[in-house]
Amino acid sequence: MKVLVTGAAGQLGSDVVLAMEHRGHLVIPCDRDELDITDAAACSAMITEIRPDAVIHCAAYTAVDRAESDVEAAYAVNAAGTRNLVVACEQTETKFCYISTDYVFDGTSDSPYHEYDNPNPQSIYGKTKHAGEVLVQTLSSRYFIVRTSWVYGRHGHNFVKTMLRLGREKDYLKVVHDQVGSPTYTKDLAVFLVELVETDFYGIYHASNSGNCSWYEFACAIFEETESLTGQSFKTKINPCTTEEYPLPAPRPQHSVMGHMALLSNGFREFRHWREGLRELLEELLTE
Repeated sequence: MKVLVTGAAGQLGSDVVLAMEHRGHLVIPCDRDELDITDAAACSAMITEIRPDAVIHCAAYTAVDRAESDVEAAYAVNAAGTRNLVVACEQTETKFCYISTDYVFDGTSDSPYHEYDNPNPQSIYGKTKHAGEVLVQTLSSRYFIVRTSWVYGRHGHNFVKTMLRLGREKDYLKVVHDQVGSPTYTKDLAVFLVELVETDFYGIYHASNSGNCSWYEFACAIFEETESLTGQSFKTKINPCTTEEYPLPAPRPQHSVMGHMALLSNGFREFRHWREGLRELLEELLTE
């Protein structure tokens, strides 16, 4: 297959490119320097020229808190940019894979969210990503929408890297304990995305590592696994706190665990437990 990957230099896109190449596909990595997705004519010209078999759309406006005040820019990228690519792909009969988020849900459910539960985003970021979903469903006849959560990996900025840095700099940390989700390792997600676009099993998927935890439990696991691998203890003491004690501009879903009904019913494997993925990443980071 010939596959164009947007956001190819980003946290997820970097691993998608590697996973695609590992499977022997021809990959066209595309980042903001190569394509302004908010330019409809530019999107049409690139897709028409390359004529990929599939586009995996990893590019996004992901600054969750900044989006609350930068509304126009967030919609321009996550909604209009997605529309521009979808329209171009539909004209060339190209499969389109849109990466979405747990933020499309309000987080009030006590049970895991399934693919066809009604979205109810509370933040601007969540609303823009949901707008992208609606445009994909409306304009594409060959789409995959993949919602994921709490993404971390070797590339870019993420919670794991932040905790490792703060663990060496701070004596004391407060981490939220009343928000629960499923940390997702980009390498595991990337492998699934490659397997998905090789099929014609179109629709909505929830894709995250198995198991769940709070941000506090995630932070503790990062420290515990690092100490086990290095034999050195962190000086930092981590204490749990509530969302109210750690206010941020954008509201977060408090319970965003996602069920994997579509993944399993279409014959894909359940992802490994989030802690196994975390251990593998830390082994890589700590040996660099």
